[in-house]
Amino acid sequence: MKFPTVTVILVLAALAFVLWDQTREQPQAVDASRFTNLQANPVKLSTTVDWLNTQLPSLCEQATGKAKGADANAACIKQAKTRTSTCRRSVYGGFPSVVASDAVFRDVSITLINCLVQDASP
Repeated sequence: MKFPTVTVILVLAALAFVLWDQTREQPQAVDASRFTNLQANPVKLSTTVDWLNTQLPSLCEQATGKAKGADANAACIKQAKTRTSTCRRSVYGGFPSVVASDAVFRDVSITLINCLVQDASP
């Protein structure tokens, strides 16, 4: 039987990647204060979109008018999570890669929220 050289190399490369990924520095969590002075301290569009996605429970609570444990709120969050990749693509295609003003941040936020939280009224 022939030794599976290619398979061994691929497995070792995958293992090396996993080990490298575990040892690199993890990005710090972003909070709302990061978006206060965008002209002096611009933010990547991907960071903005990621932060807005972390706000889904709060957004759905506001959209449905129901508390976190309610069925309508859970349905809103579930629907928003299924739309995440589609909404990301539409935002990435329609906005600059760096958010450097309050107006752009507002437009990105409104566009993403309208895409993620659709028809969530009770």
